[in-house]
Amino acid sequence: MKRLRRSCARVLLGALLLTGGARAATLTVFAASSLTDAFTEIGREFDRRSGNRTTFQFAGSQTLRAQLEGGARADVYASANDAQFTPLVGKIVTARQVFAGNTLSVIVPRGSARVKTLADLTRPGLRIVIAAPTVPVGEYTRRMLGAVDRAGTYGRDYSARFMKNVVSEEPSVRQVALKVQLGEADAAVVYSSDVTPALKRAVQVVALPSRFNMPAAYPVGVTVGARSGPEARAFVAFLLSADGQRTLRRWGFRPAP
Repeated sequence: MKRLRRSCARVLLGALLLTGGARAATLTVFAASSLTDAFTEIGREFDRRSGNRTTFQFAGSQTLRAQLEGGARADVYASANDAQFTPLVGKIVTARQVFAGNTLSVIVPRGSARVKTLADLTRPGLRIVIAAPTVPVGEYTRRMLGAVDRAGTYGRDYSARFMKNVVSEEPSVRQVALKVQLGEADAAVVYSSDVTPALKRAVQVVALPSRFNMPAAYPVGVTVGARSGPEARAFVAFLLSADGQRTLRRWGFRPAP
């Protein structure tokens, strides 16, 4: 079934790109902030091939969902989790396709000696920044904490002690990462894809055992009544194509789970 979907996507993409020059259009894509780097590169290549002009609105998935529910116009919506996407299916987006995966990473300032393991994150006085509960990475973070509690490796009250050190809950994962980059936090939980080459100059990653990590799934869909429907479907097809997937992997994303 997966091979069939990819085959259909290739056929659709090829047909639409071949006619792209005659149907050049402006395409508006709402996308989770963690997709900023990858989608910017994908958008440039898509436009080069199709002759279209793709513009992006990057923000927390919950913010983009609220904007769409409030009447904002977009042709494509890409979320970082199902919780902010599935309620829109059939009303604001036509269907759901998962195009990428991700995992969590704990980051600290480069050279920091205060945090070397997960156990250190509960030390009194530590400043931790995470995303708000409605932000996808914030949801995944809390699921990770629940997994640590259940395992009992660091005590059944690990999450409570961790949350006592949380000094800020941000509206997007990029703002979470920025706090550590600017030296305003001792640790933060972000997506692995957010540890970009630029960020690596300022932070280092603390090992997060795989049994506690929460795999993230990214759904995408064309909006109902999209002004550039054929081009929107071509953009989604490009995400699912081999070229689109290579770009996503280059920016730290994993194949769709």
